[in-house]
Amino acid sequence: MNDIERAFENGKAFIPFITVGDPDIETSREIIKVMAEEGASLIELGIPFSDPMAEGSVIQEANYRGLRAGVTASDVFSMVRSLRGEGVNVPLAIMTYANVVFSYGIDSFLSEMEDAGFSALILPDVPYEEKGEFASVAALHNVSLISLIAPTSDSRIRMIASEATGFIYAVSSLGVTGVRSSFSSNIGEMVKTVRSVRPDIPVAIGFGIADAASARKMAELSDGVIIGSAIVKIIAKYGKEAAPYVRRFVKEIVEAIRGF
Repeated sequence: MNDIERAFENGKAFIPFITVGDPDIETSREIIKVMAEEGASLIELGIPFSDPMAEGSVIQEANYRGLRAGVTASDVFSMVRSLRGEGVNVPLAIMTYANVVFSYGIDSFLSEMEDAGFSALILPDVPYEEKGEFASVAALHNVSLISLIAPTSDSRIRMIASEATGFIYAVSSLGVTGVRSSFSSNIGEMVKTVRSVRPDIPVAIGFGIADAASARKMAELSDGVIIGSAIVKIIAKYGKEAAPYVRRFVKEIVEAIRGF
């Protein structure tokens, strides 16, 4: 069983996201630890980037704070190696942008991911048609390149699902990340379409899930939920003292989605 399979083996998966270095790398380390302790199934780590085009204002501001802290991709890899050495074994993914990987060098970036113990890479600005140069190298380094699907045509969802690895990231609605009061009305149909093509691959829903109630609603339709902006808002509010507040939030979400 690989790490991503392990993330989905015990019921509905909870996948939280943070931007590393917001507000500093030591706080990020602490937050990762408490999320793992409270039952996060897989944790997405963002590398601070100057133009996070898929993100709403909350995560954009987290990126700017991380950049001001001077955090780089190399810092993220070093931090994760250190956490692994301390026994933190929760599956991890990187969510970043193509330019970050290009500037590092695709093979070097994926090699560092493998060495640090990452399981997955999410590149929201790389469409299906352009994923080849990343996917082939990721496979060589035992990293799954995660496919995203959005409320688009049925035929496109089927095409993307047919070649997906790891899990599928289902975007709940069009637009950028951020807390929402409503979701696409066809999100359930999207998941059903994926399962008709690839019953073997988990589907997790993200973008806009803000609390236990919305998490449970989305978990009923899928194999797991992804939450970023709601957690990043907690970090923005409490800064270096955010870890216990993030712990409480993660505990609430895990309790809401497990057990059905």
